[in-house]
Amino acid sequence: MATTPASHKGIFARIGVLMCASYLLAACASAPPLGGAPGLDVVSASQLPTPVPGAASHAARPYHVGPFDKLRIDVFGIEELSDREVQVDAAGRVSFPLVGSFEAAGKTPSAIEAELESALSAQFIRNPQVTVNLEETVSQVVTVDGQVREPGLYPVIGRMTLMQGVATASGLTEFAKVNDVVVFREAGGQRYAALYNLGAIRRGIYSDPEIYAGDVVVVGESNSRRLFRDILAATPLLTAPIIALLQN
Repeated sequence: MATTPASHKGIFARIGVLMCASYLLAACASAPPLGGAPGLDVVSASQLPTPVPGAASHAARPYHVGPFDKLRIDVFGIEELSDREVQVDAAGRVSFPLVGSFEAAGKTPSAIEAELESALSAQFIRNPQVTVNLEETVSQVVTVDGQVREPGLYPVIGRMTLMQGVATASGLTEFAKVNDVVVFREAGGQRYAALYNLGAIRRGIYSDPEIYAGDVVVVGESNSRRLFRDILAATPLLTAPIIALLQN
């Protein structure tokens, strides 16, 4: 009886893998329309809407000071006005010597620097050079929970992605479910949930989504994944994130 050469066996094996992959892709394409748990409607979108309409996802986002943030202010060459820590009050205002109380909430640190330099110049300080640094923020934070090493609230300063947010929480635990990451967000008066697969993002199957202040990231939490149980049953092979609108 004739035997099949080893090289031919390798070719047949590769063909078998390709046929299996084609079958899985065809199964996904012919799956029934997506549906989720009660109170969840899947929307036709490749990414969550941004909390700020018109925000450019590719650009670095400037930080805007909020109530209860702590700032460190230095006026170069003037010891009495340097290394001063101030906290924004509930009304969004801060106080500074020679300037008094002024509005800080909603402004970037550089805008506050310019405002202080102008105000100090009016107090006969020649060419003041002011530096404003963010020391602590409680207004612009993201919640990272679930199977991460250090769950908690973390500041969002500038542009942050999902992978960066998880890394900020010291990364995943040993047995974390990388295919079970849900991001909750409020945008435009609506509540959304999105299911992501960190493994797929790492392999470049789809892009690493941006995270915004106010988002809640939950890694490997069954209660969050349960929202998508019907979807996952219908589409076992996911090559894109699932975006859903949560009904109030």
